[in-house]
Amino acid sequence: MTGQKPPLFNVRALQPKSFPRAILLRMETSAALPPLRVLHIEDSELDHLLTVTQLRRGGMDVDCLRIESPGEFSRELQEDWDVILSDYNLPGFSGLAALEMLKASGRLIPFILVSGEIGEDTAVAAMRNGANDYLLKSNLARLVPAMLHAIEARDTQRARLAADMALAESKRRLSELAQHLQTSVENERAAIAREIHDDVGGSLTALKFDIAWIARHADTPDIAERAHQAQETLNLAIEASQRVMHNLRPAILEQGLVAALQWMTSRFERRTGALCTFRTSHDQLSLPAGVPLVAYRTAQEALTNISKHAHATRVGVDLALAGGVLSLEVNDNGRGLSEEDLAKVRSFGIRGLHERAGTVGGWVELSSGPGGTTLILSIPLQSSESVDLNVSSPPEAYDPTVWGTL
Repeated sequence: MTGQKPPLFNVRALQPKSFPRAILLRMETSAALPPLRVLHIEDSELDHLLTVTQLRRGGMDVDCLRIESPGEFSRELQEDWDVILSDYNLPGFSGLAALEMLKASGRLIPFILVSGEIGEDTAVAAMRNGANDYLLKSNLARLVPAMLHAIEARDTQRARLAADMALAESKRRLSELAQHLQTSVENERAAIAREIHDDVGGSLTALKFDIAWIARHADTPDIAERAHQAQETLNLAIEASQRVMHNLRPAILEQGLVAALQWMTSRFERRTGALCTFRTSHDQLSLPAGVPLVAYRTAQEALTNISKHAHATRVGVDLALAGGVLSLEVNDNGRGLSEEDLAKVRSFGIRGLHERAGTVGGWVELSSGPGGTTLILSIPLQSSESVDLNVSSPPEAYDPTVWGTL
């Protein structure tokens, strides 16, 4: 490129109806913008000069570099280019080969084929393969609008990718926040449960001893009767404290997930009257930290929802380990969930299950219909060697939330 550049033309007098407004604005203000960097794959110096002249005649301020070999193209792909123009046939190289190299590089650079010999089928195949446009050298009048349209499409694609990345990052941060909140809630529950067990439980037990002593040493029937009434009230307070403590932090999980689910399903059956069946592939599982609590809370939430909304008469809870994946399935024969139920604005139960499962790398699947609802929790485990298959489960009647009897 030698000599002075021809003056810029009045671009609105060229093709005012065919240029998008954004393109016209860029061309009108091109004097204030840096030149467009154009990489031209062309073996003919004359054709290169004709192309550059056509671009400048169309009002474009360009900085154009001509190359003609795969090695040069590979090197120049490391630089920032606004547009790549490529001939179709070159000695030892081709426009389609250049297009494949561009795709392999992952760079978002508009690519336009400009050739003197290209069939329509070949051109269509190139467009399907990622080319933005194709032109014949005998008709370069469409070069400027084609190039500007390609740049505009590139800018739109980049903006869309940036928006997608920002959205994905936002979702990741929200997921991390939700998981952090789930962990914080469980830690706070555990701390409160310990305080109830150690402080409230100890005080109530001591008070129970004192009232029992008063009842044994009462001088009159009235005092003995009041002491027995106080004992009954105290027993209710102890039961309420145990229930609160267990809901906050299920101590039975210390006996293993299998035992905890057996105890939960038996209590659910007694409380609701619905037939609740628990099945498992192993008597006892030794699982990574955090997994038993996530599975327990998932089953707890599912059974709570069933008791409140499903009107089910039969419930099944299945726990299995296969292929290094722990699966918990809770199903019922209730009325099922409608789309409106799942779309409720303040329905956080299912969303909370998804976030809770994510804390241990798992996921939740939910399917529902007129015949009932099925919820499946899946948690991949790092190694199946962590599973102990030879440990017997504790007696079903064992309840670790009990402080003891007098």
